[in-house]
Amino acid sequence: MENLALIDSFSEFKDDKLIDRVTLMAILEDVFRNALKKKYGSDDNFDIIINPDKGDLEIWRNRIVVEDDEVEDPNQEISLTEARKIEPDFEVGEDVSEEVKLIDLGRRAILALRQNLISKIHEHDNTTIYKKFKDLIGEIYTAEVHHIRHKAVILLDDEGNEIILPKEKQIPSDFFRKGENVRGILESVELKGNKPIIIMSRTAPDFLEKLFEQEIPEVFDGLISVKKVVRIPGEKAKVAVDSYDDRIDPVGACVGMKGSRIHGIVRELGNENIDVINYTNNLQLFISRALSPAKVTSISLDDEKKRAEVILKPEEVSKAIGKGGFNIRLAGQLTGYEIDVFREGVEEDVELTEFSDEIEGWIIEEFKKIGLDTARSVLDQDVKYLVKRTDLEEETIVEVIKILKEEFED
Repeated sequence: MENLALIDSFSEFKDDKLIDRVTLMAILEDVFRNALKKKYGSDDNFDIIINPDKGDLEIWRNRIVVEDDEVEDPNQEISLTEARKIEPDFEVGEDVSEEVKLIDLGRRAILALRQNLISKIHEHDNTTIYKKFKDLIGEIYTAEVHHIRHKAVILLDDEGNEIILPKEKQIPSDFFRKGENVRGILESVELKGNKPIIIMSRTAPDFLEKLFEQEIPEVFDGLISVKKVVRIPGEKAKVAVDSYDDRIDPVGACVGMKGSRIHGIVRELGNENIDVINYTNNLQLFISRALSPAKVTSISLDDEKKRAEVILKPEEVSKAIGKGGFNIRLAGQLTGYEIDVFREGVEEDVELTEFSDEIEGWIIEEFKKIGLDTARSVLDQDVKYLVKRTDLEEETIVEVIKILKEEFED
């Protein structure tokens, strides 16, 4: 096979892998030098001439002419007789340049050379992909569902790059079909065995923040800043926003007329309930807003322990706690304070842990999971609600309520 024909056959990788010709030629030279080292022991005395425009390649071996019986290194030296077969007027001590044809390397070497080239181009391609996606971490990306596995959905982008959306990074209500476009945030990329592993997430708080940037012009333009985002994916989220322009209502701008602006974001997140809150440096006011839709009567803070005691009217307590305890949990994450809720007019309350002698620890943990960590917070709830929201039997809940009531009757 002639050099030019072989280079032309290799140039197919340039088109397939979107690798530029100059880079391809650099890889080619590296591959050929490795082949020469294996064949001759060294490539120091070889010149490889590459023409990126024409795509051809020449290999020349440079040797010194010595007397016929003085050849010690056949790779570096050539006998006078052999040199004069190339050109009759060569003399001892002169340099001889002789072209090496690919056929001289041997059939096996050519096959190995081709495999090495493929490997090098894949390696280059993977490194390029890795660098590209490394720069895109934290950005929203769209890709198409290629196939669905038990633990992940495999996506392909327009360039055929594989992106993994693990099960635990999907919103619980997500349901995908092959060929469907999926949006998420690029969470990480790493090289495993020279192959880039790209991970997408739809549950990360950053995904919601980036959706705000995409869907709300004032956020994109920097007129409104997203201070913090907390989520229970698919259920509820709270977003604290602020504006440096007093003329702009950040909450109103984000929600839009009758929820028009935020509706698309809610739909993207599987009808996740999103509370948009006006950020403030006033901690008491911020905690009060974070507990929305509940109306807070008063708040006392323990800054050292990062705890907040919130007093509400009895009818506001369930709103503050929210379905499944989501509201109070997210309010705590948003403000950085552990929030304890108390009913107005009822001064006495007792931590559930105080009843550990009478109530088993795992039962107390079940109540804590839904934001109920005091006796009053449990007594304020309906039995049917507690059965629905915990893994406890109705009989167990009734018995717990009986124990708690006895405490307050004494």
